[in-house]
Amino acid sequence: MFKPAARFRMTLLPLLAALALANTAGVPQRYTLDADASNVSAQVPFFGLASKTARFPRMEGAVTIVPGAPERAVVDVTFDATAIEAPDSVTLARLRGEKFFWVEKYPSIRFAGRSLKLSSPTRGTVAGDLTARGITRPATLDVTFTADPIAQAGKPVSFTGTTTIDRRQFGMNSYQLIVGNKVNITLKARMLPR
Repeated sequence: MFKPAARFRMTLLPLLAALALANTAGVPQRYTLDADASNVSAQVPFFGLASKTARFPRMEGAVTIVPGAPERAVVDVTFDATAIEAPDSVTLARLRGEKFFWVEKYPSIRFAGRSLKLSSPTRGTVAGDLTARGITRPATLDVTFTADPIAQAGKPVSFTGTTTIDRRQFGMNSYQLIVGNKVNITLKARMLPR
């Protein structure tokens, strides 16, 4: 048989936990990207037999997630196109040039996400817009978090986002007999609470 004090504690603890969750519900959880632990890669078919991968190691951005209202999430990430890395110098020169990213004229690439749809506490999609070479097109990221970003409020959380684009929609039409049109993009980012 429980003593009255023990019974009171068993009743009080769930109540306090519920109140704590209620206090954080609806309060925007804001994060900045840890630039040292984040990067973007873009993989494209090459000669239909292999692939080549370019990396964008420098980026900055912020993420806001609203508990109970993921549709109000905001993801704003900018990649430094001038810092692009490629597997060889010929590919790098082409990617930096006018026929591809044209980094001299368009030094940055931006993804602006405006809505998060969760299918589980750690998986979902972010709908937004991708801007490259001054052209903006809709893009959807499939995202996987390493932990529930709502339950982990106030702690660092990492995620991986993937999407596929058609490079021709961004004015990159060259070398179509050599380079595939579909580009698989992977964003790996670590979010730090602020």
